Amino acid sequence: MKATKWVTTAVALTLMGSVAVGCGNNGGAPAASPSGETKGSAAPAASNKPQEIKINFTAEPPIMDSSVATANAAFTFISAFNEGLYRIDKDGKATPGLAKDFPKVSADGLTYTIDIRDNANWSDGQPVKAQDFVYSFKRTLDPKTKAQYSFVVAWIKGGEAVTKAKTPEEVKAAQDALGVKAINDKQLEIKLEKPVAFFTSMLAFGTFLPQREDIVTKYGDKYGADADKVIGAGPFLLSKWDHGQSLELVKNDKYWDAANVKITKATVNIVKDSNTGLNLYETDAADLTEINRDQLKLYAGKPDNLPKPELTNSYIMFQTKKVPALANKKIRQALGMAIDRQAFVDTVLGNGSVQSTGLIPGGTSDGAGGDFRKTAGDTQPKYDPAKAKQLFEEGLKELGMTSLPKLKVNADDTETAKKSLEFILAQWKQNLGYEAEANPVPHALRIDLSSKHDFDMVLSLWGADYNDPMTFLDMWVTGGEFDEGDYSNPQYDALVKQAQTETDATKRTKAMVDAEKILMDDQGVAPIYFRSRAYLKKPNVDGIILPSFGQEWELKWASVK
Repeated sequence: MKATKWVTTAVALTLMGSVAVGCGNNGGAPAASPSGETKGSAAPAASNKPQEIKINFTAEPPIMDSSVATANAAFTFISAFNEGLYRIDKDGKATPGLAKDFPKVSADGLTYTIDIRDNANWSDGQPVKAQDFVYSFKRTLDPKTKAQYSFVVAWIKGGEAVTKAKTPEEVKAAQDALGVKAINDKQLEIKLEKPVAFFTSMLAFGTFLPQREDIVTKYGDKYGADADKVIGAGPFLLSKWDHGQSLELVKNDKYWDAANVKITKATVNIVKDSNTGLNLYETDAADLTEINRDQLKLYAGKPDNLPKPELTNSYIMFQTKKVPALANKKIRQALGMAIDRQAFVDTVLGNGSVQSTGLIPGGTSDGAGGDFRKTAGDTQPKYDPAKAKQLFEEGLKELGMTSLPKLKVNADDTETAKKSLEFILAQWKQNLGYEAEANPVPHALRIDLSSKHDFDMVLSLWGADYNDPMTFLDMWVTGGEFDEGDYSNPQYDALVKQAQTETDATKRTKAMVDAEKILMDDQGVAPIYFRSRAYLKKPNVDGIILPSFGQEWELKWASVK
């Protein structure tokens, strides 16, 4: 995901921590649902402490529509107020969510039969039905939805045919033939195009969550745009969304496992400045906050300090189609090679992040029992300002240019992103004599511009959706949903396609290693670092999970001591 992605047997980091008591406990006061009905009071928590927490969050979620969401910020909230057939636990493993149990899988690994809990209900009390999943999958695949994640749902038999349909009649016919059906209200059958070893875990991913057709139809293109225009079947309700300011989650007493949800209210404040975030934390106005390198030094060795290593990479994406100069391989190589990544993580971050040595972060499985980064070794060209200058000049000569135009580099408008831009642009000016323009913008706008391929260069982040190299590699296949820089290499495409269908684990791993080497030699994207983050949290809340991939945090099992 856009810094976001998740699941399978990944080692998710469980951080049992704290979050302080919040002020003004309303104890799960009645809240209006999207249908206009009123929620009852939440079940009382076992603790006599108010079960309320306050969290600082750096990004405004672009939209809460699980079909079209791509950002980590969105999926963090969606998974709080909604739930899939499965939910990822503290160990990074799938555990039954709205499903009664794990699926019955056919011997060929293609057919999944799943029973839905009898007490699985939407937050307005209506029962969750198998048809809600069928509708969700069909809607995501429908070309008019413009879902960038449709390609993962297209693993379902006939899914690709839906995404490629041109007319409403063709879409309807393809949807009717799709390999998913409700056997009855509480039993779902899914047929896949090919076996996917981690498919059970993928059913916990945000794009596979159920949707209510009546609610989606009611709000149309405004669905998911506000707190009163979305509905879920998860542990919490999205009760308030003051855009650009804060969001509020309250306990959902209609949730099937409500008895084990202790938090009655979570207030999430959008705080982009780390100094402001730290001040809120130190004055007990926030219980969980991310900190920067200088703040980390102040809290070294203290119980509040919690690291969050992630399966997330940061990279510069080049628009190779609309910006002719960036179609030149040597120009891209020069721009990537001119950045001292070790100095970057030391001076800009200082939070445990490490310089990238390829596209795929360390800790990612190689699909054959090993760590991909160790299997592949270093595939990224090393920092070499002299070589970078030479390549830059050669690239300009090939383009028939004497200088590179002053291109814009998009990034989020957070403190860290701005400092990152400052460092990178200073490196290019020092080592290449090239001056680019920094263009920090709000998170939602960066996501929107990227999805429209409307940029020169953009500093992006991508977190794993599942623990396999393919979650990073399939992004850059020609014409792929997330190939927003329009990179294209037929050899790369062939290797990725081979890995997607290869059943021999060793051959599959080799194909993926070879694909990454091609992408890194081309500098189709220029990786910068593998992200780790530093958080502070109060010592009196247990059960908050900060996963190494997927959403920012998981609150279902949290409680205030």
